[in-house]
Amino acid sequence: MHVNRRESLFRLGTSLGGIALSALLAEEARSEDKSNPLAPRNGHLPAKAKNCIFLMMEGGPSHVDTFDPKPALEKLHLQEFTRSGEQKSAMESGKRYYVKSPFKFGKHGESGADMADNWQQLASVADELCFFRGCQVDSVNHPTAMYQMNCGNRFGGDPSMGAWVTYGLGTMNQDLPGFVVLPDVSFPQGGAPNWSNGYLPAFFQGTPLRPKGSPILDLAPPTAVTPERQRLNLDLLASMNKRHASQHPQHGELAARLESYELAFRMQTEVPNAIDISSESQSTLDMYGVGKPETDSFGRKCLLARKMVEKGVRFVQLFNGSWDSHDYIERAHGNLIHGVDQPIAALIKDLKERGLLESTLIVWCGEFGRTPDNGVRGGVAYGRDHNPNAMTIWMAGGGCKAGHTIGATDETGMTAVENVHHVRDFHVTLLRLLGLDDNKLTYYHAGRFKQLSQFGGKVIDDLIA
Repeated sequence: MHVNRRESLFRLGTSLGGIALSALLAEEARSEDKSNPLAPRNGHLPAKAKNCIFLMMEGGPSHVDTFDPKPALEKLHLQEFTRSGEQKSAMESGKRYYVKSPFKFGKHGESGADMADNWQQLASVADELCFFRGCQVDSVNHPTAMYQMNCGNRFGGDPSMGAWVTYGLGTMNQDLPGFVVLPDVSFPQGGAPNWSNGYLPAFFQGTPLRPKGSPILDLAPPTAVTPERQRLNLDLLASMNKRHASQHPQHGELAARLESYELAFRMQTEVPNAIDISSESQSTLDMYGVGKPETDSFGRKCLLARKMVEKGVRFVQLFNGSWDSHDYIERAHGNLIHGVDQPIAALIKDLKERGLLESTLIVWCGEFGRTPDNGVRGGVAYGRDHNPNAMTIWMAGGGCKAGHTIGATDETGMTAVENVHHVRDFHVTLLRLLGLDDNKLTYYHAGRFKQLSQFGGKVIDDLIA
């Protein structure tokens, strides 16, 4: 059969030839970035946000006990909770009861933002916040929900948000990691994959700083090793590694390893200053709650986040754990809020005073919300279960719509009912606030171009100023 040129090109594009061509083009595009993959780059779209500080409250904060008051629960308190259809079968092991919030709420700022009264310091910056009550996720299991919130995929192995952002924008300080993570003493559920580079080149993985002791092990060389000696050793190692890498150009990890050695060398000079808070004024330390037992840990993290952003780090993620309050929610959430309230308010005020809030997007969230009911009745052990259908996320700075509350949940807080969006839409919106288009921020892997949202999403325009 005669095949003309047009038919031939069509068949090429819809066969293995097209797949091979896509792979070659993708490899060529990647090779162009290997000279300096973390060099600062412009985004796809104009944006105010240049950096992101992501405050991850691991365990699932209860929206109905923090920022989404539900007066109906006062009337329903300890009445039997029932659900229809297939959900009833999950309750056969015991009855459940509505539980009112142990906290009082008030409205704050000119925007009238709803906050539980124990958010005493955050209330002072209420008009800087944009609350979103319409987000939903797919999982009620902590590790899979953490992966979905941080990486877009419940099953792990995909790049994290910070990795995607540094892949798209690079970083503004070549002597520090582009993506820094400040975990608790114990890693969050799901572990290090929460800040993994996934299938992106290893340049873009998060660098965790240890919360106690030296933030990075072996950062300082042995006392007998001079910088000149280190430089000679690195040059020799680099020449051997480059020769080896030239024989295996398909292994991007080799180039990343070379760069990691060079970055580690440069970090010996830059990191000590970036993580040293002793040079901060006493008034600044007091503002963040450094030195007070209940706020010292998270206060230090928030202060370090500000210093990292000042130094040009693109994405900083802070973890705060133990929000999984199945019982004693008054005590558990009360202590947790007290521990983060002052540091977070200080971070927002400090960035604003330094002219950095407009260019820094701050995000606060957990991996899911919590239910209005609990199986415990009597005593004071009221708590809440996991809820993927309703949660509160708030943002500040970076071009978000400050002083607004977007979306709503039903009268008990069980499910989002207004401006409802899957978490993939929130991810797409976060990227958009940083000037990145999720449909253009892709990477060719396993036979297709992949993205943070998995298969695309919709920008939530109501969250953008």
